[in-house]
Parts: sequence; C-alpha cells; structure tokens
Amino acid sequence: MDTNIDFKNIWKQQTSKKPDLEDLLGKLKKFKNENLRKIIIMNVLLIATSLGVASIWYQFQPQLMTTKAGIILVILAMVIFLLAYNKMFMVFYTLDHTQSNSQYLQSLYTVKNKQKFMQTTMLNLYFMMLFLGICLYMYEYTLQMTFSSALFAYILTLAWIGFNWFYIRPKTIRKQEAKLNGLINKFEEINNQLQDL
Repeated sequence: MDTNIDFKNIWKQQTSKKPDLEDLLGKLKKFKNENLRKIIIMNVLLIATSLGVASIWYQFQPQLMTTKAGIILVILAMVIFLLAYNKMFMVFYTLDHTQSNSQYLQSLYTVKNKQKFMQTTMLNLYFMMLFLGICLYMYEYTLQMTFSSALFAYILTLAWIGFNWFYIRPKTIRKQEAKLNGLINKFEEINNQLQDL
C-alpha cells in the first residue's frame, strides 16, 4: 500500500462521520508549539539555575569536598537532563502539515517513545543525582546548625523532593500521555478509515 497517498483529498470525499481533520491538524500544531515552547523554557530555567548554583560556589567558597561534589552533581544532573531533553526538539520541529497520515503517526510514535524514555530513565537519573547533590551540598552548612535544625532542614528538603517525585511527576506524566495518546488515537482512526476505503 502506498503510504504517501493524499489522505486530505480522500478524507474530503468521505461521507461517513469522521473527526474534523482541520481541527485535528490544529491540535497537532498546538501540541507541537506547546512542546517546543516547553523545551525552550526548560533550557532557560535549567541553564539559569546551573549558573546560579555555580555562582554559589564562587561567592561562598565552600570548604568541604562534599559541598563541592554536591554542586557538581546538581549541575551535572541538569546538564545531562537537558542534553537528553533537547533531542526532543528536532522530533517536534519536524512535525508539519505536509506529512502524510502514516508520517504523522510515525512521528507521534517516535515522540511517545522518546517521551517515555525521558519520563522514566532520564527523570530517575535526574532526581537521583539532584537528591544526592543537594544532600552533599547541605552537609557543610548543617554541621553549623544544632542537630534538631539540621534534621529539620533535611526533612524539609526530602519532603519537597518527595512531593515532586510522588505527586508532581506522575501528574505531569499522566497529562503528557493523555494529550499524546489522544492525538495518536485520532490519527489511528483516520488511518483505519483510509485503509477501509
């Protein structure tokens, strides 16, 4: 079967009830633009945060190796995450209105696979490195506190990381998957209807 058929013309000729193609292409364009914007915002935020963390080292001149190792781990976590996350840019950027239905579907499947990798492997690595880096960084400063204050600082930090890991991360993943699966389902429906012609 020719995968580069002009499905837009065939679609217009169909008489049965069908999803609005223009609406679907509009949703795809919106999905693409939202994700490109998120990538740009994520780059700006993580680069600014990395520079801020590096400036802490410069300004406060930590004495212990644990503090320096913590700062390096935090910055490294952000850099590794961004390198992997930026690979999504070309996947979204190449989605355009001139593709055939099968190309749309293939692009969306690629997005889904890369998104799954980011949501599991990369986020796990990011959170582990960030958690360890923050704990190492805090050690030098908590040594100067009373035991109860140091314990409170660690509990508060762990609670914040736990909240992000157990609440924010799953909620964000579900939202991303729902949008992407909705688009994939619509394009699969179109694809199936075209094959039935």
